[in-house]
Amino acid sequence: MNEIQQTALQRLSIEALTPMQEAMMACSSEPSDILLLSPTGSGKTVAYLLPLIQLFDALTANRSPLTANPSPQTASPSALVVVPSRELAQQIESVWKQMGTPWKALSVYGGRPAMDEHRTLREVRPALIVGTPGRLNDHLQKGNIDASAVRTLVLDEYDKCLELGFQDEMQTLIARLPHVERRWYVSATEVVPPSSSDAGAGEAQTSVSLAEGRRFLRLDYRGAQARISTYLVHSPEKDKLQTLYRLLCALDGAPVIVFAGYRESVERIGTFLREQRLVHAVYHGGLEQDLRERALYKFRNGSVNVLVSTDLASRGLDIPEVQHIVHYHLPVNEEASIHRTGRTARWDASGNSYYILAPAEQPPAWLTATDTLSDFPLPDITRRPTPPAWETLYIGKGKKDKLNRIDIAGFLYKKGNLTADDVGRIDVLDHYAYAAVRRTKVRQLLALVSGEKIKGMKTIFEIAK
Repeated sequence: MNEIQQTALQRLSIEALTPMQEAMMACSSEPSDILLLSPTGSGKTVAYLLPLIQLFDALTANRSPLTANPSPQTASPSALVVVPSRELAQQIESVWKQMGTPWKALSVYGGRPAMDEHRTLREVRPALIVGTPGRLNDHLQKGNIDASAVRTLVLDEYDKCLELGFQDEMQTLIARLPHVERRWYVSATEVVPPSSSDAGAGEAQTSVSLAEGRRFLRLDYRGAQARISTYLVHSPEKDKLQTLYRLLCALDGAPVIVFAGYRESVERIGTFLREQRLVHAVYHGGLEQDLRERALYKFRNGSVNVLVSTDLASRGLDIPEVQHIVHYHLPVNEEASIHRTGRTARWDASGNSYYILAPAEQPPAWLTATDTLSDFPLPDITRRPTPPAWETLYIGKGKKDKLNRIDIAGFLYKKGNLTADDVGRIDVLDHYAYAAVRRTKVRQLLALVSGEKIKGMKTIFEIAK
């Protein structure tokens, strides 16, 4: 492992690699195709980003196009990471930036103007581009990305990328990358069953037949012991809302993701919880992007401890503090259940998964065959849960206004009469910023900063809706 990789691990507060990550490091230096299968939350993102550092370092030493782009209009990345959702793209870009390498990364995805992305591609010159299939194809077709420079292709959540709806886009994308030397397929679940010659979990030198008749080096670490306790919660009524509320109260303010099968159901649950004055956020594909990002931000910073979502939240979200997963609607299959429950027990943590069953519902056969199930009795007396410790403050200025985290923290301490213990996570975006503030201090804070200027600028200070 080189010095840049070691520094990256330190910045991520990782003291040692897992066996899965070590196997990926050992196998990734040579041009080859790798199938990496490992449970959600086990560190697969780091497992493939670390080898990219080594590849980029070698290319830089050889003075490749990685550092000398011949065209001012075209980005020449050495690696592409393909993902099924914008949230996962943002997450991977964020991890790469945390690692503090000399090479830039950029995420591209639908929901924002491709022209703006092209402008950023020209300015940033990323060595790594993370994107959704449709947007990557768009940039490749327009010549915004130099396909001839791409040597490594990573398909994160590859099972989702190869599902119906993405297949045509993926075929087009791969056809546009003629000089790729290595493909890394990464997921917690597998599309194609292993062949009879495949080895068991943890064995690193077995091949598997996959798409296009290619042979893949198979790294299968799905046999790791589960750290998730599974419970059945019986609802006396077909409508599970009251049972859900009683369960959330029993979990007493711990971070929870509630999964429902439909957007309409998510909204209905959200409306019910709002009527019960239980702090929560809703998250699904029908929301505008800024509302989705705000919901995730409030959940991550602790100002919301219940996130109600469709299966959109089952992939690409790395929130280590999630303790409980609640299946309001049963997952459609075992694969969906794996990805849902994988939002808890990240890395070496433990977690709990609860399946709410209506009177006529039975736990799925695959669940009873693979998990030790226990009934979770709800308390006879329902007590309101502990409210979140934090509240999210919206500040109407951002990076474009030359505002940074230090400016915001200093303002909150000086003008808001807060201490370091009263201020949590601060995030500064281009045109606005968020700060987590101790819930018990937020009203006092708003009164004190009303009409005040931050860094000489008048702006809005309010609780984020």
